[in-house]
Amino acid sequence: MHISKTVTLAAILAAASSSALAGAETVVVTATRSPQPIEVTGSSISVVTAEDLRDLQTVAVDDALETTPGLTVVRNGGPGQPASIGLRGALAGQTLVLIDGVRINDPSVTDGEALMADVLANSIDRIEVLRGPQSTLYGSDAIGGVVDIITKLGGADAFTPSAEAEGGSFDTYHVNLAARGTVDAVDYGAGVNLFHSNGISAADARNGNRETDGYGNAGATGNVRWHVSDAVSLDLRGYYTDARVDFDGYPPPAYTFQDTAQHGRNILTAGYAGLNLALMGGRLRNRVAVTRTQSNRETFDPSVGGEDFHARGTDTRVEYQGTFDLDAANQIVFGAEHERTELATESIYDYPPVPTKGHADRDGVYAQWQSLLFGALTLTGGVRHDRDGEFGGHNSVKLAAALPIGDWGTVLRGNYGDGFKAPTLYELYSAYSNPLAALAPETAHGWEAGIDQSLMDGRARASLTWFDRRTSDEIDFFSCYGVVSAACTLRAAQGGYYYNVGRARARGLEAAASAALSDALTLAANYTVMTARDETADAPLARRPHVMANAELTYKRDDWSLGLSVLYVGRRFDGAYRDNPLASHTTANLTASVDVMDGWQVFGRIENGFDARYEPVAGYGAPGRAFYLGIRTAQ
Repeated sequence: MHISKTVTLAAILAAASSSALAGAETVVVTATRSPQPIEVTGSSISVVTAEDLRDLQTVAVDDALETTPGLTVVRNGGPGQPASIGLRGALAGQTLVLIDGVRINDPSVTDGEALMADVLANSIDRIEVLRGPQSTLYGSDAIGGVVDIITKLGGADAFTPSAEAEGGSFDTYHVNLAARGTVDAVDYGAGVNLFHSNGISAADARNGNRETDGYGNAGATGNVRWHVSDAVSLDLRGYYTDARVDFDGYPPPAYTFQDTAQHGRNILTAGYAGLNLALMGGRLRNRVAVTRTQSNRETFDPSVGGEDFHARGTDTRVEYQGTFDLDAANQIVFGAEHERTELATESIYDYPPVPTKGHADRDGVYAQWQSLLFGALTLTGGVRHDRDGEFGGHNSVKLAAALPIGDWGTVLRGNYGDGFKAPTLYELYSAYSNPLAALAPETAHGWEAGIDQSLMDGRARASLTWFDRRTSDEIDFFSCYGVVSAACTLRAAQGGYYYNVGRARARGLEAAASAALSDALTLAANYTVMTARDETADAPLARRPHVMANAELTYKRDDWSLGLSVLYVGRRFDGAYRDNPLASHTTANLTASVDVMDGWQVFGRIENGFDARYEPVAGYGAPGRAFYLGIRTAQ
C-alpha cells in the first residue's frame, strides 16, 4: 500500500506496515493550500490513496487513518460508537478535519471534534494527513494537524460508475454506489452509501453485557465543477450523513457502565459554493467561496420517557484565497476568512435544564511566501492574524525548509508551526462556563526535523522524523467538590466550570519505509514512539499510547490479490493520573480479491484474525474475529 508521503523510516521494517511512501512525483495541496510536490513542502504528510482504501477494503475512514504515523484513534466500542482522532498526542477537537475543503468539526460537540465514526469511505480520491500545528493557513482547531479528505471528480469518460456490496459478521451489510466523469465543460463525482450492523455491546461483553448496540448510516457526497471559460470555473460540493446508533450508559441503582436501551441520531450536512478566477495569464489564481456545516444530534433514553438531549450547531464561512506566481521560483498564497459558529443545545441532566445558546464570530487574514533558492533549497514562511469577539487577537507563524542533497535521493527538511484552538461554544455559553474570567484559546508551538531517502533505484523509500510540540492554556473542567472559592460559589449548583490550566507536551519519533520487493510483492511499515504528557498533572496524557506500529504485506497479480496488515497499539492510561491502565493489543487483518467476470471482482477479509480481546477505552468492548464477503466493480 502507498499511504505515507513524508512518512518515516522504521526500526520495524522486519515487521512491515500499512503506510508507504509515495513516489517523488506525488503532489499534495494541504501543506501549502496550493499544489506542490511533496518533497518541497518541508512538512510531514501521509497520503491514503483510493487504491489503499480499496486494498484495505476500508469501510470507516478512521480505520485507514490509524495506519498513518503519529495518529491515534480512540473508539468507544464497535461500529458507529463515538470515535475521535488525535495527531501526535493532540486531544479530541485539536485536529481539523476537512471534506472537499469544508470543515466537519462539529460546533455542537463539547470539544468541537469531528464525529469520525460517521465518516465512511465512498468516492474518495485521497486523504492527506498533515502533521504538526497548522493554524497559519487553517486557523482554529489545527493544533495536532489537518486531515483533508478529497473526493473523486471528473475523468477521461463521460460516465464511470462503481459499485460495491458486502455482508458479514454482526449481521452487517454495506453498499456503495458512485459515479464520476466529464461531460463537455462539466466535471462531476458523486456517491451514496448505506451501512447497517447489529454490532457488539458497547459495554464490554466480558463484564456480562450481552445486548448488541447496532448502527446504521446513510450518506451521500457530490462534487461538480463547471469550467465556464479557460479562466473561470464554478464549484459546488456537498456532503451528508444520517446515522443512528445504540449505546450503553450508567443506569440506577448501581450507576455502573452496562447495557441500556439508549440510542442517538446524528445528522450532518455540509456544503461548498465557490468561484475560481485566473488572471494575468494564470499567474494569479483567485478563489471566493461560501461553506456551511449544519449538525443535528439527539439522544433518547426510554427510562426517562424519550429524548434526553439535543444539540444543533452551524458553521458558516466566507473565504477568499489568492495564489500568485511571482516567477518560476516564488509563489505567494494569501487570503481572508470570516467564520460564524452557532450553538443551541439542551440536556435534562444539565443544571438548570434550560437551553444553551450562543454564537461566535472570527475573522482571519494570512499570507505565505514560498521560494526556491540556489535551484535546490525551498523555504516557506507564513503569518496569520485572527480576531475573535471573545478572546481578541491571535497571531500564528510558520517556517519550513526542504533541501535535496545532490543525486543521493536524500531530502532534508524542517518545519516550525503555531496552532490554536478557540474555546468551543459549549465551554463559553453553557451553565458550566467560567464565571470570573474569559476563556483564552488553547495555543501550541511545534517543530520537526526529518530526512527522506530513496533507495534501490527508487523501488524503496524511507523517512525519519523527530517532532516536539508544547501546548498551553488547555481548557479543562474544574471540579468544585470540596473547594471554597468565589468561582465555586457561583457554580455550586453545577459542581464546576471550564478554565484554562493545562500544559502538555508531545514529542517523539516517526519512522516508516516501503519497498517493492518484486513486481507483485510490496512491503510497507511505520512505527511511532511518542511521549505525550500532561505537564500540569505530571502524568501521561490519557489514551495516548507510547508506541504505535503498522505493517502491511501485499501480493498482487493481474486478476487476484492477497494482503496481510497488522496494527499494534501500545500500553496507555484511560484517565489522568495514571488511572485505568489499558493493555497493549495487536490486531491482524487478511484481505483477498479475485476477478470473477469481466468488470467484476469478489473480495473478502478477515478482521482481527487472532480474535484479540481488549478494551479500546476502559469499560468498552471491541469486535472479535469477523468475516466479510462482497462483490465490486473491478478497476
